[in-house]
Parts: sequence; structure tokens; C-alpha cells
Amino acid sequence: MRMVDIIEKKRNGKELSKDEIEFFIDGLTNGTIPDYQASAFLMAVYFQDMSDEERANLTLAMVHSGDVIDLSNIEGIKVDKHSTGGVGDTTTLVLAPLVAALDIPFAKMSGRGLGHTGGTIDKLEAFAGFHVELTDEEFTEMVNRDKISVIGQSGNLTPADKKLYALRDVTATVSSIPLIASSIMSKKIAAGADAIVLDVKTGAGAFMKTEEDAAELASAMVRIGNLVGRNTMAIISDMSQPLGNAIGNSLEVQEAIDTLQGNGPEDLTELVLTLGSQMVVLAGKTDSLVKARELLQGVITDGSALVKFKQFIKNQGGNPAWVDDPKLLPQANFEIEVISDSDGFVSEIVADNIGVAAMKLGAGRETKEDDIDLAVGLVLRKKVGDQVKKGESLVTIFANREEVEDVVTMIKENIRLGSDVPESKLIYREIHN
Repeated sequence: MRMVDIIEKKRNGKELSKDEIEFFIDGLTNGTIPDYQASAFLMAVYFQDMSDEERANLTLAMVHSGDVIDLSNIEGIKVDKHSTGGVGDTTTLVLAPLVAALDIPFAKMSGRGLGHTGGTIDKLEAFAGFHVELTDEEFTEMVNRDKISVIGQSGNLTPADKKLYALRDVTATVSSIPLIASSIMSKKIAAGADAIVLDVKTGAGAFMKTEEDAAELASAMVRIGNLVGRNTMAIISDMSQPLGNAIGNSLEVQEAIDTLQGNGPEDLTELVLTLGSQMVVLAGKTDSLVKARELLQGVITDGSALVKFKQFIKNQGGNPAWVDDPKLLPQANFEIEVISDSDGFVSEIVADNIGVAAMKLGAGRETKEDDIDLAVGLVLRKKVGDQVKKGESLVTIFANREEVEDVVTMIKENIRLGSDVPESKLIYREIHN
């Protein structure tokens, strides 16, 4: 078998066999296939697309290029959730204890974040002492006993995907649906879950800017998951404005605690209940989404979800007392209000740019080496559709520097007022195939 023949076959629009795809991924991983041939392959896929079977075979080949997490010693149906990212996306911090409180095992491998704010692990490390470096035995024991644990990503998880991702970035093939879908799903499948709920974002703060593009990606990932034996579904949700009100690590943790107490922002609460209901159904607790939502609301109301969150924090080295008193979390030295210059209704909050404003404060990373300031960030005081009076606060800036005029300017440029109440939508559709 020769790589040049595989490139030519795909260039001509023909379907590749499982063996041909595995030959490519094996050679890419061990270095026998050079970058220039891998780049040619990526461009051929970009223009000729892939069938569902090719996408599934590519995904599995990347899964088996490195470590595969074995969760077979964990009892029950292991359900995982993946979000395609956004600004203020705190859902995992709320979902994990919610479903665990219903005795559904939530065994998640997570990472640190590049961009606007940190990843799930960065947020959790706002609790001093919290750690994700667990042995397989510790991880399994925690999930079997308490139904919840989050560990850091293995360094050797899907190494072929890491190589392909780097090449896609420099060959103008990042936007290829089969390449995006197989990249995301290879990591989720290698992480060992039995069932997967995908939260695919659309809007200004998302990679997929239109609902149609988001639906195409979601369908591709759902079909891959189902073809390789993982029960998979997706929700298309809005990221045209930040989710919730908080943007920044400690601030998002506090908002997650508020949500677990039943006092969270309306949009974050609704998305968590929507995603969580799907997870409850996939875990086999009920076949009714209505009943699933009632169960989730029940563990918020009776406080058991918050108890589960405290148990989770304690198990992994944090102080659960900080959940009861979030002021013990890292706090910024300065709070600065961004005041509206006029009356009106919030017509637009450009999520991406508001995220960049938070990153300027130190809430996120531009490079892997950057340190995150866990205390800083933004809290939105108004969302799209809200009425604003001149002199009211639009945003509170939490900063560890007194001079924040650059951030104020960016916020004012990206929160726009109008005379009418605009329509807004949080959940666009569900995708099951």
C-alpha cells in the first residue's frame, strides 16, 4: 500500500477502505508518512468530503493511535457531555453533580482552555488544592462510590488527532466537517463513555456561525458516535451572546453554585436542564424527557445536587466549605462598573469580543504557556432583550489592575442598544441521527 495511491483515490472522489484509512493514520502517528503527504490528504478530504463509514473509520483509527480509557470497571451507563465551546460556558460544573445526584456515573476527562477563559479544570482549580492527577484506581473508585470525578487528559490520547490538528491549522482545512467531526469524536470515544450528549454552539461566539453549519457538524458527529456503538445525540444551542452572566474562572464557579441552588441565570439553567434531561434518558433512568427534567429539578430543590458538588470538590482535594462561602474563592482587587451612556434595549452582545475583553484582564490564555488569573473576569448585568437606562451598569469588571480603560472601551463597542426588543432563542433543535 502506498500513500500516494490513497491521496489519488480520495482526490478522485472515491471512498477509502478501512485498511487504507488505518494505513494513513498509522503512518502519520509513527512518522513514516511525511507532513506534505498528510497535507495533500487533508486537502483531498476538504474538497471531496467523506462518507459516514469513512468518517467512522477515520475516527476509530485516531482513537486507537494512542491510549484508550477503559471505564468497564465503573458500574452503570457512563454518560459524557461535550460542548463545542463558547463564552461563559459553565455547563459541566452544573451538569456533573446534577446527574451524579441521580446515581448516573459522570466520569469525565477534561482539559485546560485556550482563549477567552479557562477550561473546566482551570475553573475547578479555583478551589485551592483541587487536583485532577488521579490514578486509574482512584478515578474508578470515586465514580463507583460517589458517581462523579473529573481527570486531566492523558498525554497520549489520540496523538494522530494532535498531528492532524496542527496540519489543518496551516493548510486551510480547519473548516472541513469530516475532519472537525472525527477530531472531536475521537477524543470523546477514547475517553470511554457509553453515551454522549453534544452541545453544538452557533452564533457570533461559536466556531459554527450559522444554525445550518452547526446542524451539519452535529449530524456528522452523531452519526459517527452511533456507527461506532456509542449512543449519541446533539443539541444546537445559541452562542450569539455569552451563556449566563459570568465570564472568568472563580466568577463562573460562583455562578455554577448559584445554579445548583436554584438561583442561576435563566439561560444557563435552561441549557443545563435540556442537556441533563438527555443524559438522564441515555443513562436509562427514564424514557421521558419530561420526567427526566423533573428528576433534575428535584435534586436542585432538595439540595442533593449541591451536596454532590461539595463531595466532588472534597474528593479531589478542594475545601467544600468554599461552596457554602464562595467569597473564599480567589477574589479580584478591583470592581469597576461599565455604565450605559443611553437608554434602550440590549440588541446585541458580541460574544467573541466580550470574551476577548475578559482575556485581556487575564481570565484566559493566548498561548499554552500563559498563566490564568482565576479571580478576574466580567459579570454581565444586562442580556439581550433587557431594558437599559442611561447610567445603569452594563457589566461589572473584576480586575487586578486599576486601569481598565481598554477593557471598558471594548465592552462598550460590543454591547449594542436599540429601540426595540430583539428576538432571542437558546435552543434551536435536537439531532439524533
